Amino acid sequence: MATTTVVSTGLQAFRGLHLQKPLYSHVRGFSKSLRTCTDKQQRTWHPRARPTPAVPERFTVTTPLYYVNASPHMGSAYPTIAADVLSRFYRLNGSEVRFVTGTDEHGEKIELAATDRGLSPIEHCDALAMEYQSLWSKLDIKYDSFVRTTQPKHERLVQTVLNRVWDNGDIYKADYKGWYCVGCEEYKDDADMDEDHNCAIHRKPCEEREEENYFFRLSKYQDQIESLIEDNTAFVSPSSRRNEVLGWVKDGLRDFSISRASVPWGIPIAKDPSQTIYVWFDALNGYLSALYSEDETDLAEDASASDLKERGWPAAVHIIGKDILRFHAVYWPGMLLSAGLELPKQVFGHGFLTKDGLKMGKSLGNVLDPVALVDGYGADAVRYYFMREVPFGQDGDFSEERFRNIVNANLANDVGNLLNRTLNLLKKNCDSTLPCSPADLPDDHVLRAAVEAQVPIVSQHFQDMKFHEACTAALVISGKGNQFMEEVAPWTGLKKGTDEEKEAAKQALVAVLEAVRVVAVLLAPVTPTLSRRIYEQLELEFDGVSWAQDAAWGAGGLSKDHAVTSKPYAVFQRMEGDWIIDTSSGDDAGDVGGGLSDEDRAAIQAEVERCAALVRDLKENQGLGNADEAVKAAVADLLAAKAKLG
Repeated sequence: MATTTVVSTGLQAFRGLHLQKPLYSHVRGFSKSLRTCTDKQQRTWHPRARPTPAVPERFTVTTPLYYVNASPHMGSAYPTIAADVLSRFYRLNGSEVRFVTGTDEHGEKIELAATDRGLSPIEHCDALAMEYQSLWSKLDIKYDSFVRTTQPKHERLVQTVLNRVWDNGDIYKADYKGWYCVGCEEYKDDADMDEDHNCAIHRKPCEEREEENYFFRLSKYQDQIESLIEDNTAFVSPSSRRNEVLGWVKDGLRDFSISRASVPWGIPIAKDPSQTIYVWFDALNGYLSALYSEDETDLAEDASASDLKERGWPAAVHIIGKDILRFHAVYWPGMLLSAGLELPKQVFGHGFLTKDGLKMGKSLGNVLDPVALVDGYGADAVRYYFMREVPFGQDGDFSEERFRNIVNANLANDVGNLLNRTLNLLKKNCDSTLPCSPADLPDDHVLRAAVEAQVPIVSQHFQDMKFHEACTAALVISGKGNQFMEEVAPWTGLKKGTDEEKEAAKQALVAVLEAVRVVAVLLAPVTPTLSRRIYEQLELEFDGVSWAQDAAWGAGGLSKDHAVTSKPYAVFQRMEGDWIIDTSSGDDAGDVGGGLSDEDRAAIQAEVERCAALVRDLKENQGLGNADEAVKAAVADLLAAKAKLG
């Protein structure tokens, strides 16, 4: 017997349609009366929603200053993407943001690399700095300052800080003998080498050296640094890194060399020009010199604590690789304490990107070329994959097949296809005009509830630098949007329903479009181009979007009679065709069907059937042709699912 169910989402189940275990039957508000967009009921905050966490008025984030001994690779792009995502999130929330990146251009390794290329050191540095800036542009990185340690403002500031530390009695001269790693630009303890004195990081032999250098009296600050890390549990993050650093500190801080007598490519010490400043005492001060423009050399030479504070110091967070954690979490605080300057709020040591189980790095020769990746797939795909797939703080391995699968499923299908099919229905049945405002939908509408619940969760994850969880939480909304469409099938009501059912089906389209719009705001820090395209498809202005205003349901510009007249298109193209990075991936993909278990084969068969049903719905019920983007995407999914069966 046919049944009729009335749902508080405003969409009445259509007569003759049996719904087996409705996906949203648990949502408060299933009732026996149809709520419409004309209801004058009082709007209340949904009980599952939680307040959005407060954000700071100022926020300064830094990447490492990248060593220009060779071209940038994905291991250097990764933390820069993370810093850009963080800076975009805080800008969306109204914070005054300073995003600092740049290049570390002095030292023995740079001089050797330049010689190998037949260039002077500065010619080499100029070329490599341009490569970094070009890559940041390709990746849609919007930094506020790109500092180079060869800039006059930086050299002046370094001398100023060194003189303050010197005057504080923290610099002395001594002989030193030990095992030196050129790659790390530091002397190694026995624990950091194997029995043949190979560096544990670069897997290359260290050199035994003896020379007279100037040293910084780090041991003087043992108690202060130990208290800093013990008392401020957030100073070093994640917690596993904090435990590691605390172990180093409790083992006893040792003074470290701040100069080299045999490396001419560096900043000469003003008090003793026969020595140049050691790369770390040089480079770390780049976080301060970056806060000055190139025409503020005189101000940089002063670098007072009050002036630096006005420019955004201290940094809210230094994002760095775990291999340089000691320098940032131990050496740098000691230097700042000696110079009378404030300490950064946090040092976050992210994990390594690996290939074949080894850290990706120029010295190891196993780099992943980010230029090829972004040229082949686009910036948003690269940004999304590394933020979504690699929990920030942990190591992550790259697979091109996994890369395509994740990005296609999340961005092309869950978000892009949902928007496309909904706009096509709006165009066909509503003359491309919204029949009501999202703000007038019931408070307990399942998509409104999802938005109000997820927005503060996404916000907190961004603030905690849990980028993978932020992406996942944002896509809960689009996931529910897709489930909602499948359950209520608005095309059925629009085609065969009563006037009341047609009106409810139109309201369903409005709800889905509003949900996708909110997803665009939530993903904007990660996928800025996709988010802009979604807004353009909805014929809304993206510039000036803010988190507080536009991440709220019904407050982002969609309203009754809003027209979306442009032709729907795929806001995110599926990634297909030849493999760009892993030539083996294609072969592996072709062999999938042969080794499937019965359980896996059944799951894939179910996926094939689901994809086939979607194609039929789009063509038969929604009346879309083969050339439509939604149909092409659904067919591509069907073919991909069939390919898995071999």
